[in-house]
Amino acid sequence: MATSYHRFAGSSLDRLAALSDGVFAVAMTLLVLDLKAPSVPRRAQRPLWSGGGGGSEHVLLHGLLHDVAPRLLPYAMSFLTLGIFWVGQQTQLESFTRSNRALTWIHLTFLLAVTLLPFSTGLLAQDTTYRLSMAVYWMNLLGLGVVLLISLRYADRCGLISDQTTNDMRAALERRIVVYQALYAVAALTCLINTYLAMGLLVALQLNSVIAPRIGPLDRA
Repeated sequence: MATSYHRFAGSSLDRLAALSDGVFAVAMTLLVLDLKAPSVPRRAQRPLWSGGGGGSEHVLLHGLLHDVAPRLLPYAMSFLTLGIFWVGQQTQLESFTRSNRALTWIHLTFLLAVTLLPFSTGLLAQDTTYRLSMAVYWMNLLGLGVVLLISLRYADRCGLISDQTTNDMRAALERRIVVYQALYAVAALTCLINTYLAMGLLVALQLNSVIAPRIGPLDRA
């Protein structure tokens, strides 16, 4: 009996991890392209010692404070986001014993959401006071988390998780996704009060995930 193509397609975890590394690297690089150096009028570009360079410095400082600085928070927030989800995906892949066609396409969908993050970041950085921009950014985060959760549950149901991954480890993987997605939703909802408050809370959650201090329920997540 002939073997079906779908029975062996997309079975390499190593190739999937390598593709993921490349996509994350490109997405992280694209984030910085939204940080553009402020332009200084050519006629103002005179050295300070010439006696007229103060205007040039003032224009540059104004551009840094008003054009670049507001974009730094969304940039840092998104870089942390990509780092956290890269670690999360790699942790999942390391817990699997093998892949299959469906699981590979689930992770390709996850990478689709990764490639959208530079866009949602640029939308948010364009005007950090827009609630709709924050909503789009949160939906991007939600998509990342939901696909990772689908991946974990699919792998568990299909017996793709390795024997070294205990039930406690599986529960921890799922709990982390659910808890942080709930916290992200609450943080994003505070944009109804102030969008900077929402971004600040998101960054605080991300820093907690990176530094991992022992803070009660967050430590267990």
